[in-house]
Order: sequence, then C-alpha cells, then structure tokens
Amino acid sequence: MNRSADVASEADPLAALRAATATRHAALDAGLPIGAPGASLHDYTAHLVLLRTWLVPLHVWLAGFADGPPFEHATRLARIDADLAEAEHALSTTPAGTGTDGAAWPATASPAYRWGVHYVIEGSQLGGAVLYERLRERLAPHGLRYLKGDDAGPGPRWRVFMQALRASVRTPGEIADACAGACAAFDRILGLRADPRTGLAHPALPPLAAPVPPPARAGTA
Repeated sequence: MNRSADVASEADPLAALRAATATRHAALDAGLPIGAPGASLHDYTAHLVLLRTWLVPLHVWLAGFADGPPFEHATRLARIDADLAEAEHALSTTPAGTGTDGAAWPATASPAYRWGVHYVIEGSQLGGAVLYERLRERLAPHGLRYLKGDDAGPGPRWRVFMQALRASVRTPGEIADACAGACAAFDRILGLRADPRTGLAHPALPPLAAPVPPPARAGTA
C-alpha cells in the first residue's frame, strides 16, 4: 500500500488552509478599526468600502467559471450597498481609482485555487455576527445589514461550505492550489487596506453576466 497516498487521503484541506493563512489572518484582524472597542460609523463604512473594493472583482472573476465552488455573493454585495447608501454622508465622492473587473485574477485558475479564494470570502462572514451584537446599539439606528447577515447566522452556510470543500479538495496538489488561492485572497485585501484610495469611495457594482465556461486548458493525449 502506498503510504503517501494514504496520508493524502487523510489530509484535511481546512486544517491546511488555516495553517497557510494564519499569519495573514492575524495581520488583517489586528489592523481593522471596525474591531476596536471604540469603532464608529465612519469605521464601519470604511470597512464596507474595503470589502466592496475587494469583493467586486472577485465576484466578476468567479462568475466566469462554470465549475468550482457554487457559492454566490450578490446578496452580500447588495447588503454592503444598502449599508453604504444609508451612511452615504460618511463617504467622499472622490473616485477610488480601483478596478471593478476580475482581470487581476488568473483566468485559468484551477477549481481548487478558487475553493481557496472562497474559503477566505466565506470565512470573512464568521465574525460578522459577533460584531453585529457589539455594534448594533452603538451605531443605531443604522441597520448594519452586512454584519447581521442571514437570520440563521453564518453557521449553516459555513458548515455546508466546509463539507463541500472537503469533498472537492482532496489531493496534495489540490490542497496546495487551495492554499495558494487563499493566500492570494488575503494578500489582495491586505494590499487594499494599505492603499488610501480605497477609503475615498466605493466602485459601482457591474451587472452580472451569465457564467461562461472557463478558458480551454491544455489537455493530455
């Protein structure tokens, strides 16, 4: 029996993803004003701008594949837009100068790489319920729709996601691709956080096109 194959079959992609992104995750959490004890409505709107500038290109890019993770993000973007509209007075009208298409992401990314990106997107919702309870009275009457999320909370969707990820990302190569995608997603939002342009305005959400098949990949004879 091939021991390396046995080890690969027993590998947990979620454990690998947590380990691969731990340092980046800690760096992001440590630098978010929305998590500070005195977080204000301005901090919340700045947080939404950051998330939107990060999510819109990902949303467009992921919609261009017919395979991979079947998780949509339009509802979350709509909640961000509603929250920003309610707090529009806190935002500048100066263009942010950031793109809204998915061109910066690899057109031939494997499904496993995209599962890794989704891991970061889905995981970003887990702390929302905690922040909502912490901020809803302080920032009232703002609705904090993005933080509140679904009535059932993020738990049910996260459990479905974990089960699907474990079923789809299994081999050492797939796990490595997923870790690369997750690290790239963290690196992108960390880079946006360091760019002062993202605090000026939020880009418009482009209309979603119907998913199209991914670019043809070279096959084997």
